[in-house]
Amino acid sequence: MARKRFSGLEVTLMVMFTLMSVAAITLIVLFFTGEPGVLKDAETTEVFIPQCPIIALAERVDCFPDAGASKRGCCWSPLDERNVPWCFFSTNHGYTVDSVEQPNPYGKSPFPLSLSCSSTHISDAHRQRFEVPHEHISSLTSDPSSPISNTLEMTRKPFGLTVRRKENNRVLFDTTMAPLVFADQYLQMSAKLPSHNIYGLGEHVHQRYRHDTYWKTWPIFTRDAFPNGGTHNLYGHYPFFLCLEDESGKSFGVFLMNSNAMEVTLQPAPAVTYRTIGGVLDFYIFFGDTPEQVVQEFLLIGRPVIPPYWSLGFQISRWDYGSLSEVKKTVERNRAVSLPYDIQYTDIDYMEDKKDFTYDKVKFSELPQFADYLHAKGQKYILILDPAIATSKRVGGSPYDAYDRGTEKNAWVTESDGKTPLLGEVWPGETAFPDYTSQNCIDWWVDEYERFSKEIKHDALWIDMNEVANFKKGSNKGCADNNLNYPPYTPKILDEVMYSKTLCMDAKQAWGNHYDVHSLYGYSMVLATEKALQQVFGGNRTLMLTRSSFPGVGKYSGHWLGDNAANWNDIKWAIPGMLEFGLFGVPYIGADICGFFDDSSEELCRRWMQVGAFYPFSRNHNAQGYKPQDPAAFGPDSTLVKSSRHYLRIRYTLLPYLYTLFYKAHTTGETVVRPVMHEFYSDSATWTVDHQFLWGKHLLITPVLHPVSQHTQIQEINMPWSFKCMHRRNHVDMYLPADKLGLHIRGGAILPTQRPDVTTTYSRRHPMGLIVALDDQNQAAGELFWDDGDSRGIVCKCVTHAGYKDPNALKFENITVLGVPHPPMSVSVTHVSGVTRVMFLQGLSLTLGETYLVQWELELKENQRFDCYPEKDADEAKCKARGCIWEGAPWCFYPQDYGYAATEVSSSDSGMTVAITRNKKYRSSGRPESPDIDTLRVEIRYHSSNMLQFKIWDPTTERYEVPVPLSVPLTPETDESKRLYKVEVTQNPFGIQVIRKSTGTKIWDSSVPGLTFSDMFIQVSTRLPSEFVYGFGETEHPTYKHNLNYHTWGMFSKDQPPGYKMNCYGVHPFYMGLETTADAHGVLLLNSNAMDVTFQPTPALTYRTVGGILDFYMVLGPTPEMVVQQYTSVSLLGLFVCFIADLYKQMRAAGIPYDVQYADIDYMDRQLDFVLDPEFEGLPALVDQMRGEGMRFIFILDPAISGNETSYPAFVRGEAADVFIKWPKSISDEIVWGKVWPDYPNVTVDESLDWDTQVEKYRAFTAFPDFFRAQTAFDGLWIVINILCVSSPQALESEHLGLNHKTLCMNSEQILSNGKKVRHYDVHNLYGWSHTEPTYK
Repeated sequence: MARKRFSGLEVTLMVMFTLMSVAAITLIVLFFTGEPGVLKDAETTEVFIPQCPIIALAERVDCFPDAGASKRGCCWSPLDERNVPWCFFSTNHGYTVDSVEQPNPYGKSPFPLSLSCSSTHISDAHRQRFEVPHEHISSLTSDPSSPISNTLEMTRKPFGLTVRRKENNRVLFDTTMAPLVFADQYLQMSAKLPSHNIYGLGEHVHQRYRHDTYWKTWPIFTRDAFPNGGTHNLYGHYPFFLCLEDESGKSFGVFLMNSNAMEVTLQPAPAVTYRTIGGVLDFYIFFGDTPEQVVQEFLLIGRPVIPPYWSLGFQISRWDYGSLSEVKKTVERNRAVSLPYDIQYTDIDYMEDKKDFTYDKVKFSELPQFADYLHAKGQKYILILDPAIATSKRVGGSPYDAYDRGTEKNAWVTESDGKTPLLGEVWPGETAFPDYTSQNCIDWWVDEYERFSKEIKHDALWIDMNEVANFKKGSNKGCADNNLNYPPYTPKILDEVMYSKTLCMDAKQAWGNHYDVHSLYGYSMVLATEKALQQVFGGNRTLMLTRSSFPGVGKYSGHWLGDNAANWNDIKWAIPGMLEFGLFGVPYIGADICGFFDDSSEELCRRWMQVGAFYPFSRNHNAQGYKPQDPAAFGPDSTLVKSSRHYLRIRYTLLPYLYTLFYKAHTTGETVVRPVMHEFYSDSATWTVDHQFLWGKHLLITPVLHPVSQHTQIQEINMPWSFKCMHRRNHVDMYLPADKLGLHIRGGAILPTQRPDVTTTYSRRHPMGLIVALDDQNQAAGELFWDDGDSRGIVCKCVTHAGYKDPNALKFENITVLGVPHPPMSVSVTHVSGVTRVMFLQGLSLTLGETYLVQWELELKENQRFDCYPEKDADEAKCKARGCIWEGAPWCFYPQDYGYAATEVSSSDSGMTVAITRNKKYRSSGRPESPDIDTLRVEIRYHSSNMLQFKIWDPTTERYEVPVPLSVPLTPETDESKRLYKVEVTQNPFGIQVIRKSTGTKIWDSSVPGLTFSDMFIQVSTRLPSEFVYGFGETEHPTYKHNLNYHTWGMFSKDQPPGYKMNCYGVHPFYMGLETTADAHGVLLLNSNAMDVTFQPTPALTYRTVGGILDFYMVLGPTPEMVVQQYTSVSLLGLFVCFIADLYKQMRAAGIPYDVQYADIDYMDRQLDFVLDPEFEGLPALVDQMRGEGMRFIFILDPAISGNETSYPAFVRGEAADVFIKWPKSISDEIVWGKVWPDYPNVTVDESLDWDTQVEKYRAFTAFPDFFRAQTAFDGLWIVINILCVSSPQALESEHLGLNHKTLCMNSEQILSNGKKVRHYDVHNLYGWSHTEPTYK
């Protein structure tokens, strides 16, 4: 394997730090002196006094993990809780840069030690300690992408290491919480972790995939034991865990390269403590932006093998068929029910007296021909070998040549003298044990296997009992009393005796004492077996299956989860086990379907066959003495057989997808069977999901794992899924009757398929197909890796490169498209040179390796259409003149690509900028008086963790923008992990998608057709996440929640009494939306021009405005109350409650609670601002009286100032200060006069006339203060008639009378405080706001 060179592009910086004894002390010396660090034992007579401040219970680290008692200089604080350590380390325990401050409680430290900075490796300067001779890790060299000091810092006294994530400085692995302990046979280190989301460590039965961190201790030491749900150690040795930090997906992995017996304790801090009894502390830390990235980095140990295609078929096995004839009966009855079935096994019962490299010539006399019998029907044969070799003679007293040749080769593990073969007992009786770490043994093993393969033809090899298992304790002689067989500390392994059910620890192997290499026995056997397989099968791929394993085994072998039992616990616990081996780099993984031990009930076996059809390694296997449980054994017409056949046919249909996943695992390290959490980490509910699992990214499997159940409760994911309509991000009760399990394809996937058959040999000759599952954007993508499935190595010309020619001339015959909303109008398939929501394209003949274009055209459903002609006079000609589609009034709607396309996207930590260009394929938007703007600029700014802004404007011509100051943060939120949202941009049509990270909900999605931006008409539409929308105003809404059935609401401030769909006094282009997950968000369009908004049941919303720009602000709550708080924190709002004045004395006399009295315009003389009516001359005294009694008085002022008075100081002073709205100088420099009140002086109004006539005949001419001007000053409290009410938006009241009805002409000129001149057309809706600000001041 080529050496890997890590770079910043991988995002996953690997920090390797090796700790042995004083670990970082020497590293510190290197950092500061550049010299190799050397530390010696400190000899001191001073009494060590532990410092024992109050330490949180969750952070206590056990100083006394073993039985017995000794003085250890630790803190003692007994509790009523035994899980929490009573004896724990003090804060001054540990090492410093130059001394050891307390006696070592576990024996003499092997000082001095040194650190070689060239390999960042710590070793004993005087004595070599054992280190794992791994084929990859030992030769690792890399150039780090940044200095180690960017991620690693060291504490001098007491010594500790702190590892941080470079980009956000988060502490990930902090050893300062407890001291490093290092003795010859006891090494301990603890580290605080950032989260409780810890996965991995093995091999054990973990009843849940995510670890329980409440004081759980897991021993790691390979052992032949039953996986019955206890916390004991099992077959493999995996000191690796992955930690998911938070919803951002950022994760890291920690791998301790150490093969000695150890235990790992997880505690609630959260923290981890390692205790191992030999070797070195050699840690690797892997950083990833996602859990998948961490796994890919960990696979520096060796990426997984790509198995032969046939090994992905279904497999049947059992221990002790009794005879080959019984094996054939099993084969024939399963063939007879047309069960997809590729591989048949024989266990050790095929051997003569269970001896390797022999076969029973009585009961299995025809075994040499058995492979041919299977091959004739496209099936394969796999047999088993164990490591232990019998010392006894063969039947009839003939020599056992395999043992004799091994003895001649010195192939055996020896006793402590290094000469005498260690003898134990396994299945054949007394046995010797091959030392696969010895080259002599490897040569012997390859030779024996080659000899045997010539005698018994077979297709692959299964190796078992290689932990290594021994039915005697240590050896036939027992084990000596020494510190290897009885070390000072024994981890909490099963039986708590090091040599229980294995070899003596002082046994000798080429790699060292069995004490050090015990857990490497299976690994070394795999390496030797790989050489044997290469010798026998040459250029053809084969399969190896091993029970014992160590990191790196997946490069050569698969694994099964061991000797489980037929019960409902084991069917559940198999899923966390498979997921963990995915982490460990062994994707070819599965459990014994229907259970190994005990008789399986029909119901259990049926449910197990259903889920087992989706194990990567799918094998039904059971033990000696129990009822047959192969599917056909339950009867050809049984529900079990029918259900098994159904789901195995689905498996075989999807084998091209599964095979592609193994290719991805082999080439990039991606997992095959995958935790839901790996794909949906932003949803914290997925962090504990382990009763469902994925194939890759796209296929979700939901089995039934409980008896007498036709329902299962599952965590549904916030994504589009096919095969069943799923409500996103809920716990859903799925109905799964006896013959069903749940399957869902993720939207956005293209899965390659093949017509299934009873074997992969036959199915590979059949036509292929595609399942296309469209996502919310009607998009999907997929991959297919295809080769001959059998050649060792990878055929380079795969189908991803046009030109691959399959020898079977395969064709694609069917394409199934899921997520099509309704039947297409047309479908075409073009060869390119060089059900509801389901569309089936059948009878195709598309050659594998060629390129084709498949097209279909959909007729849009009504609620997916966006109105292209909102005016009331639509007809076909006018509709098509705009380039739109006419389906009959009122259905004039936009084509799918109508609008703008993104041509340039630039991203930064604080936001994005996008250049967009109008699609000129279509004519103008059809408003000659309002020319289209072809090129626009988009800015997206991440203001805070819960607020963002997106703005669209013309970069070449200055346009009016609302001059209202909003209170937004001065600096943006640049830390992506802190933001509640992520933003994506679609290219064509251009759109902005805002996604809530915690749920995946798209709360804004403007990637729909119809974006229009012209001089005096702007339109944008967005899909909404739900129909729950509130807000927009001011108008009279009949219900608080909007009705989305094509209702349009106008917004333009006007002196108009409230009425249904009548725009009145205020303008509030703000709405709050609720999401289906109960989260809430709010959206403000900062635009003061006349506008309307249209709802439609998509659900969607369309804005139309007649000027300005599009400037949206979004807040993300997540609660409705928080949305309001966030909105009001950035906007300026006013709340006015009006009471009709009543007589003060009557109110007081009636005893009615009464705090505020208003006066309307009748207190004014002829409704003139600032002039008191003579009839109200007592008002000042009344106000003083009311205020003396604790009341308040509010009076009214209007903005209009009469210009028809002979002496009116307010007008005279205003005219002198030039505060009134005027015409543009291009027209005149005169005041723009209106008519409000008062009436002309000394007139009598004829009230029998209509209102408009009264206004024209009797109202005085009034001037209107321009409150934007800096010189305008105004005093007032209650302000009304501040609505200064060209083609109007269609939803406005009196729209036929134009925008200037009951207000000023739209071309009146106002002047902003900065001197900029603007049209009243643009700022009309801001007149009330501009009035309130100086009034407030």
